[in-house]
Amino acid sequence: MNAKRNIFIGTDSGATTSKIGAVWEDGQTVSTKLLQRPTNPQNGPDAVVAGWVAAVNEYLQQYGLSWQQIRGVGLAIPGPYQRYGVLGRSANLPASFAGWDVHAAYSQALAIQAGRLLPLIMGNDGKYGGVAEAQYARGNTKASVLMLAPGSGLGSAFVDQNGLPLEGDTLAGMETAHMPAPLHLLGVKPFPCGCGKDWGCIEAYTTLSGLPYLLADKIVKYPNHELAQSTASAKEKVLSLRGLAQKGDPLAVEIFDFQARALGLHVANLAMALDPQFVVIGGGLMDAEVTSPEFRERYLRIVRETAMPYLWPAQRHQIKIVPAVLGDLSQAIGAALVALYQSRG
Repeated sequence: MNAKRNIFIGTDSGATTSKIGAVWEDGQTVSTKLLQRPTNPQNGPDAVVAGWVAAVNEYLQQYGLSWQQIRGVGLAIPGPYQRYGVLGRSANLPASFAGWDVHAAYSQALAIQAGRLLPLIMGNDGKYGGVAEAQYARGNTKASVLMLAPGSGLGSAFVDQNGLPLEGDTLAGMETAHMPAPLHLLGVKPFPCGCGKDWGCIEAYTTLSGLPYLLADKIVKYPNHELAQSTASAKEKVLSLRGLAQKGDPLAVEIFDFQARALGLHVANLAMALDPQFVVIGGGLMDAEVTSPEFRERYLRIVRETAMPYLWPAQRHQIKIVPAVLGDLSQAIGAALVALYQSRG
């Protein structure tokens, strides 16, 4: 039966690994098993594209599918972009990738492999991850969905009632990580951000990137804490915080409670403009393989309790703040779904 059904392929390319997923033409996921392979950007753009095509071949063989069944392909890849399909200068890729017309290169490679031109769409990986999580969160409804995924940075997506992400006129829409945090409510000073802004980007208060500053700010109250006495590097110290918080360590718990409050304020801020019915919280803090149910429940509770007083009355009754469920598969599946949605016109 699989040999007769049409599919849409999703490729999720990160600087380290690339992942492949697919959906049937009814939007259902072909498999929730993750196929990922090294991206190998150090070998140049041509090697990256060849790796994507090889991974698609492997995926098709694994599930008894063929190139003839593919009706479209989606590519999820981090920005920034110079224009649609063309990469800008990324901090995570070699300088030679700036100006690369990735859309043209991948489209050509796919056409050679398939023996025909395949429709290819591409977009920001975080936004496409939001598309997949939105499909799961809202089920058969037409509700709009906001997704926030704190990790090394803060991924953001807004998915409309048609299932498509907000892109913006320069493809920079929903870069909410670099909006200013409400410092007066958080009681902190502006922390530095890698983007260069100095107004206190919300990313610096909600993600791994800001943990060194939060740790330095909070540890003053805990002069006898093991981390205050430790000779470990700053990176080692902040990477230990999640484990310490799950053991009830007061300093670590205070830091993640602070991050949850900061994210709750961000949720409220965005709800004023976007009015979503669902807010999906993703990222490593919601990963069931590395965090305990108690940790995740506490974090989400604080996000909800912080956001609610700032919402309009109608929003308080309707909005649902829920954890992400697809993990590392979301961006590949989201890319496949956008390819499907675009094919419907």
